[in-house]
Amino acid sequence: MNLQQLRIIAEASRQNFNFTSVARALYISQPAISKSIREFEGELGVELFKRRGKKILGFTEVGGKLLLLAEEILGSVRKIKSLKNEFLDKETGKLTLATTHTQARYVLPDIIKRYTKNSPKVQFVLHQSSPLEIASMLDDGDADIAIATESLKNDDRFITFPFYDWHHGIIVPKSHALLNNNKITLDLISEYPIITYHKGFTGREKIDMQFLARKLSQNIVLEALDADVIKAYVSQKLGVGIIASMAYDKNQDNDLVLIDGNDIFEKNTTYLALRKGQFLKGFVARFVCLCIDDLTTEALNLRILNTNNATA
Repeated sequence: MNLQQLRIIAEASRQNFNFTSVARALYISQPAISKSIREFEGELGVELFKRRGKKILGFTEVGGKLLLLAEEILGSVRKIKSLKNEFLDKETGKLTLATTHTQARYVLPDIIKRYTKNSPKVQFVLHQSSPLEIASMLDDGDADIAIATESLKNDDRFITFPFYDWHHGIIVPKSHALLNNNKITLDLISEYPIITYHKGFTGREKIDMQFLARKLSQNIVLEALDADVIKAYVSQKLGVGIIASMAYDKNQDNDLVLIDGNDIFEKNTTYLALRKGQFLKGFVARFVCLCIDDLTTEALNLRILNTNNATA
């Protein structure tokens, strides 16, 4: 029995037994997951999952009880990992932040610059990952803070704070036919090939839902993980781009035009998240308070204490 097997059990529950998502969240292959499950069931001498052919439908009774124990053990492991931080110098150490490319590239540079200027003894480590991987890193204790638009808000493993609100915008080459219209609508956009984010990234789900709600087709010719790639292909005139509006820089992207999408697309909210039960280092708390307007370290610590007591 090992911690990786317990993580697979816990993640299988969170991902509704979609083992493609489990593999992505835990950074391991599906064959490795299958092998680990077989070895675990062989060691225990019982089946942990209900199966229909090769399809896993859910937990057996024993598997359900094991899930509760696995969550308890993994929670204790996270606390052990962070326990040492109570005895470290609160002015020095390593702050690990897991976030997406969009946040790392377009939102965080100024904040991190201000933070490192005032906290020169803190080593800042920035991990750029998918939303699922970000949540997994935070849950495993491999990141102190997570920042993402997807995957964090409704996850009961985390304490979340709204970071900022934003909208998608439309980018097109200069002199594009779409610019000849007095009012740009979703109906007009649907008439053109579209280049936008990969599913699961940077509010893509909301884009799809709005087209679906209006019963409009999407001729998506290219999906990418970040706005830089989207802009590159829009510059090649392969389609109309839909990106997070803060990813447009009028000086650097001077061959493109940004069309304001505030009246076209729904608002998105990016969240900052912390693990429930973690011991928050002083320099981590200072970074959180730098990101969240009007949040003091005293209010932050009180929120964490109250949340931890409620879940103890």
